[in-house]
Amino acid sequence: MKGLTLVGAALALLGLLAFAMPYFTTTQTKDVAKIGDLSIQSKEETPHSIPPLVSGGMLVIGIVLMGAGMMNKQT
Repeated sequence: MKGLTLVGAALALLGLLAFAMPYFTTTQTKDVAKIGDLSIQSKEETPHSIPPLVSGGMLVIGIVLMGAGMMNKQT
C-alpha cells in the first residue's frame, strides 16, 4: 500500500527532524495599545521543546509503518 509507506516515511522524517532540532521558538505579535491610527505592538517569543521520547516514538512508528506498507505490497 503506497499511502501507508508514504505516511510512514513522513513520520520517520519528522522524527529525525525532531531529534536534530529539539528546541524551537515561535514569535507572536500583540497589540499593546491602539489610539486611532497609532498602534503600539509587542513581539513575544515563546520557546518550545520536543521530548526525545516523542521524537523517538515518531521515528519508530514511521519505520514500522514503512515496513508494513512494503510487506502489504509484496502480498
